[in-house]
Amino acid sequence: MADSRTFLSVGENSPEHVAYRLMHDIALVEGKVLHRNAGRDSTSADRYWILQTYEQCMTVVRGGPAPS
Repeated sequence: MADSRTFLSVGENSPEHVAYRLMHDIALVEGKVLHRNAGRDSTSADRYWILQTYEQCMTVVRGGPAPS
C-alpha cells in the first residue's frame, strides 16, 4: 500500500527559503532577535513584525515592488 503522507521539502533556492534568509538579514540590521533572549542592544521580534516582514520579503523575492 502506498504511503499517502505528503512531505514538503523547501530547498535552499526556493522563494520561501530566500525570503526567510532575507527576513533574518533584516532582523540583524534592525536589531531584532527571533528568539526570547534579546540582548541589551536588540529587541525580540513580535509575531506581527515576523509575519509582516516575511510577507514583504516574499513579495520582493517574487519580483513585486519593495515596500516603502
